[in-house]
Amino acid sequence: MTGLMALTACGAGAGAGGATAAPASDEQPASRLDGIIDSGTLQVCTTGDYRPFTYLDPETKEYTGIDIAMVEDLAENLEAEIEWVPTTWKTLMEDFTGGCDIGVGGISVSTARAEQAFYSDPLMEEGKTPITLCENVEKYDTVEEINQPGVRSITPIGGTNEKFAQANYPDGEIIQFEDNNAIFDEIIAGRADVMTTDASETVWVANEKPELCAVHPEDPFDYFEKAYLLPLGDVVLKEYVDQWLNMAKHDGTYEEATKPWFGDTKL
Repeated sequence: MTGLMALTACGAGAGAGGATAAPASDEQPASRLDGIIDSGTLQVCTTGDYRPFTYLDPETKEYTGIDIAMVEDLAENLEAEIEWVPTTWKTLMEDFTGGCDIGVGGISVSTARAEQAFYSDPLMEEGKTPITLCENVEKYDTVEEINQPGVRSITPIGGTNEKFAQANYPDGEIIQFEDNNAIFDEIIAGRADVMTTDASETVWVANEKPELCAVHPEDPFDYFEKAYLLPLGDVVLKEYVDQWLNMAKHDGTYEEATKPWFGDTKL
């Protein structure tokens, strides 16, 4: 009996060479959610240059947009104040992984970004489609028509719009433009012919600028989703945000955020 007890004790607590094995730990990594609640601060990355989702007024220094209204509701649910972290499409992922709790502002889901961050459940489904002068809608309604020598496609630097233009319009002229807030005025002024961007943006711009028309936004060139960026591996925060988003889509919060920008159009 004594020998059996000694053997059992040795087998339970020792590894090879008689070393004592470390006890298994059931502790989970701390969630960013705990830090948000404890500090009362929600750090939000956003570009501020992509209406109707995010816009920073250069005079008032205040943010507006669909995703701005939504993340303000999220912060209210968390009883937290928002700390805005300005970013650009070119530096979005670097800035987000540098310490933001959430990234918002019309962010498209991509596998490249998914290597560095979690995504929330999607907010909407859409795709890339052109916007041009209303008189040119039939002239630029296919990829083949836009991908022609002499056709000037304008695109913001960084982000999925530039990637789409580079991949699909190698024979055309691609104009890289710094200021996403003024980019559509370049088409009106005749310094560019067309821009391919998210269908949601073309719908909003066409409502704001009567000279421009969205080209078949109901039937875009491709398909993707928009969602919010969340810290990679933080399942607890993701589940919280997903549950909040689900409720917001069913209690009128999301509809209230989109109506000033889309009107009665549903995307």
